[in-house]
Amino acid sequence: MGIIEILSEELNALKVENQKLRDEINLLKGEQTKPKIRGSKRNDDISSENERRQRNPLKTRESSSRKDKIEIHHTETCSVDKSILPNDALFKGYCYVTIRDIIVEPWNTNYRREVFYSPSEGKTYSGKLPDVVKGEFGPGIRTHILTLYHIANVSEPKIHELLENRGFWISKATISRILTEDNDLFHEEKSKIFQSGLNSTTYQQIDDTSARVNRNNRYTQIICNPYYAAYFTVPHKNRETILDILLCGNEKIYCFNEEAFKLMEMFNVSRFWMEKLSSFEGETCTNKEMHLKMDYVFSPNGYKSTKTRVFEAYAIAAYHRMTNIPVVATFLSDDAPQFSKLTLQHAHC
Repeated sequence: MGIIEILSEELNALKVENQKLRDEINLLKGEQTKPKIRGSKRNDDISSENERRQRNPLKTRESSSRKDKIEIHHTETCSVDKSILPNDALFKGYCYVTIRDIIVEPWNTNYRREVFYSPSEGKTYSGKLPDVVKGEFGPGIRTHILTLYHIANVSEPKIHELLENRGFWISKATISRILTEDNDLFHEEKSKIFQSGLNSTTYQQIDDTSARVNRNNRYTQIICNPYYAAYFTVPHKNRETILDILLCGNEKIYCFNEEAFKLMEMFNVSRFWMEKLSSFEGETCTNKEMHLKMDYVFSPNGYKSTKTRVFEAYAIAAYHRMTNIPVVATFLSDDAPQFSKLTLQHAHC
């Protein structure tokens, strides 16, 4: 009996292992594996409709709260045919049924602009269009195109096809311009969100990934914390590029202070060059002035690697002294070299 029990356990284990191997083979073939059928968590049976309603009161609350949020745009009365009513029929009010629908149709406005001409000034005065009107298309259709493209992931040709089917006469080039031009408002909003995100915690997590833009290799930098995430697609992933992102659109400046010389020492800049640059200690200069100084010290086409490290050291030192933008104190990232020394503290993930 003991031998039978051992063999039975081995047989069951081999069946489980055999099924796993079959599932893996099916996955490699692109087929489905054995389905996992979960048992019901309820042990009791609910037989009547009233009992089912009592056991799920949240469903009624949820549906009623959803109806409370519905805004009524139009009310229409459905009258009873008086010819079918008996003589003793009494009016008892109305019962309401809310039908949800959506209307997508052209809405073209013809603005009549008043025109006055002054012979004495030789000048014409015309009435101004509303500020929201830009070009030949109003804010409604522009918003609709942006929503379809960025939220619903609809391609430009399909947007054009959809609009033409609904009677909107618009060219494909105009759709492309709406998606790519006059988007300064969105860039300003992103900049404000990014600065608020930098202020929200004492650390920022950062990483990068490869990207393709117009068949060219790019890098997407992701900066985030538990409250937000910001994405920046840039041509390079070096230290200066990340610093440009952290500057939040501000012009890069360079500071020749003690921290800058400590950073140069960490970046293995030789003592010879550090002594040459010590004559600029205490100065703060713009990007153009910095390039002139470096060309004077290193020559325009020489010592490119050393110049890069010097530029990074002075730019980081200036960034740490800035007060008009949030300065990140701690980076949480992997040990990629472009993330090191940008912040005073560095936590590795």
